Amino acid sequence: MTDFVVGLTGGVASGKSEVANRFAALGIHVADADVAAREAVAPGSDGLAALVAAFGDEVLGDDGSLDRAAMRRRVFADDEARRTLEAIVHPRVRVALRESCFDAPGPYAIAAIPLLAEGGGRAAYPWLDRILVVDVPRQIQVERLLRRDGIDRALAERMLDAQATREQRLAIADDVLPNDGPLDALNARVAALHVLYLGLADAT
Repeated sequence: MTDFVVGLTGGVASGKSEVANRFAALGIHVADADVAAREAVAPGSDGLAALVAAFGDEVLGDDGSLDRAAMRRRVFADDEARRTLEAIVHPRVRVALRESCFDAPGPYAIAAIPLLAEGGGRAAYPWLDRILVVDVPRQIQVERLLRRDGIDRALAERMLDAQATREQRLAIADDVLPNDGPLDALNARVAALHVLYLGLADAT
């Protein structure tokens, strides 16, 4: 069981998953908000039941699971629907992440939260002891999206515009990990942060 938790965040195509994988390779437990969000609305969950109560059976697929494409279409054009969805899913995700981190073995744990800045930052996650932001310039994010997703530049720009700005993410950071170079450069940077977090966890 650990009582020191680091929140890991960054914009789309910043390399959050690569960083999380490197912490995991060092034996650190990583709780993933994306996984927790899927589990929060899994078949048979109270989260899925709440979505059906709010939106109706049309958000279900033929197999009784959440039709994610239908849900996306519903909330994309309707801010009220998006807020309803978030009010159902986000609290369940926060609880799941907290439980996963505090139940983890090891000196500290990582909570990978892509939308940490958008989701309320420290106010929404007061149990985070530290926030690590994976930082890249916007133009590099765009170029990576073009290569990774095969989309056009206009869509890549819209995806970035829908997220918090680089400045908003950096404003909540205790630690910043630049990821504008080759992936190999991450190893040394993560190793240095690992040493830092071991020391901070030991001091708590």
